Amino acid sequence: MRPVPALRALIASALAFGVLTGCSDSDYDADDVRYATGYGSHEPLAVVGYPTTGSLGITQEVVWQIADGNAGELTDLAADKDVSSPEKTAENWITAFGKGARGKVTAEFYDEGSVRQAVVLYFHDTGQIKQIQVRVTNGGNKDKWRVVMAEPDPKEAVAVLPWVPKKPGELGSKTPQ
Repeated sequence: MRPVPALRALIASALAFGVLTGCSDSDYDADDVRYATGYGSHEPLAVVGYPTTGSLGITQEVVWQIADGNAGELTDLAADKDVSSPEKTAENWITAFGKGARGKVTAEFYDEGSVRQAVVLYFHDTGQIKQIQVRVTNGGNKDKWRVVMAEPDPKEAVAVLPWVPKKPGELGSKTPQ
């Protein structure tokens, strides 16, 4: 005896629900939710160099939080909250780079990035340049990428290091030795 169409649809729906919920990953945390929300709300970065998934993700989040003026969220991305000044640094970065972060941004990733990476942000609408350091920290059950935030002086926050090129790609994404 063949099942009626309504019963067949009910069985298919139940199977699909079981498959979808059985395959879902319950290991998502607040960082994953924040990233997904930011990704859906912002333009992607233009990328030069060789980021890892982690170094690209944290760099995108830094730019998004600067653009949105979210000092608290930006501070949460800090690598060394105990020894640096992430709150003041976040305020400095938002004040200095907020307008540029709301426009087109290119991120150039330097050298090998398995545990740390230098990243230069080019804010095209304002012509500003910002070099940041991102690195892996121990996040309990999984490693997390974070940004070094130790620029409590506004002048230090906007200073451009001498090695940083004026345009993305000029050094071939390799820091000078």
